[in-house]
Amino acid sequence: MGDGVVTLFLCGDVMLGRGVDQILPNPGDPVLREDCVVDARSYVRMAEAVGGPIPAPVDPSWPWGEALRLLEEAAPDVRIVNLETAVTRGDAFAAGKAVHYRMHPDNLPSLTVARPDVCVLANNHVLDFGREGLDETLGSLARAGLRTAGAGRNAAEAYAPTAIPLTPTGRVLVFALGTRSGGVPSGWAATDDGSGVAYVPGLSASAADALVRRVDAVRRAGDIVVVSVHWGSNWGYLIPRDQVRFAHALVDGGVDLVHGHSSHHPRSIEVYRDRLILHGCGDFIDDYEGIPGYEEYRDDLRIAYVVTVAASTGRLTGLRMVPLRASRMRLEPAPAGDRAWLRTTLDRISHGVRITLEADGTLAAESGP
Repeated sequence: MGDGVVTLFLCGDVMLGRGVDQILPNPGDPVLREDCVVDARSYVRMAEAVGGPIPAPVDPSWPWGEALRLLEEAAPDVRIVNLETAVTRGDAFAAGKAVHYRMHPDNLPSLTVARPDVCVLANNHVLDFGREGLDETLGSLARAGLRTAGAGRNAAEAYAPTAIPLTPTGRVLVFALGTRSGGVPSGWAATDDGSGVAYVPGLSASAADALVRRVDAVRRAGDIVVVSVHWGSNWGYLIPRDQVRFAHALVDGGVDLVHGHSSHHPRSIEVYRDRLILHGCGDFIDDYEGIPGYEEYRDDLRIAYVVTVAASTGRLTGLRMVPLRASRMRLEPAPAGDRAWLRTTLDRISHGVRITLEADGTLAAESGP
């Protein structure tokens, strides 16, 4: 923290399971129960078919690629990722799900290399291998020294914020929620005596009020409050009205930043009452290369969000977005044409901001109509 601002790094879904797990030094069981793919190594072959050979086993830093350099340059005070993968050796595939993600616990160096301060777990894949898989995930992350938000061994743990201390006195509080619209089954909700995720069935006014009350119960002067929420469909740019109202209600109630994820590609950026709302950060790390369909959304393009807020008020002071492209399951700099495409697309779909392409190839947001 410096010059009266707090810098945060945020990204969308970090999926280190399935195909990505298979290229890392300690791959788990590749067996899948998908309709068309029964071996996770098939996703490696699909990626290689479009990008070229992957030198497996790769170094744990491989999936992050260029993102690690930009993290060092940005030097954020807090790093927040949505970890959309169970960390388990288990094979109890959750019933009724078409896709299951798991990474072997011995591959956790591929997560710790990015030094996340908070791993959000309130999503639709963290219980892909049942509550035993969730318990192993929580234990593995804790032993690796990683904080989590949005899931726990009971409701008190799942709904509690994770506090990241800043100097001299403030904190960043990270609350996390998983929603029905983001594909989280209602049966995954944590209970008073059972593990699960922090879950809301709908983005209602009462759900927003309940979260605001939890914020008020723990917030201290100087705290910055982030709500990370897994919501919405996988594809498309339309933002439902209830999602906009929910985000606005959180800001009206004192939340400083809304970190939305679930969509496989970036969605609109909104500034409301000088607070940033990211409606969908898109995937960040995954094994989707070579899978046909939805090419118009360019889900191979990824964004690293570097946000600065005033330490005293939480007001947004800057947003810098670094465009990246996934190739061979690794993040590399996005070419000039792809950066321009992202600028045009985000500028068209966003609210209250204008998106500009800077001389260094990054995207910036300026207040606008």
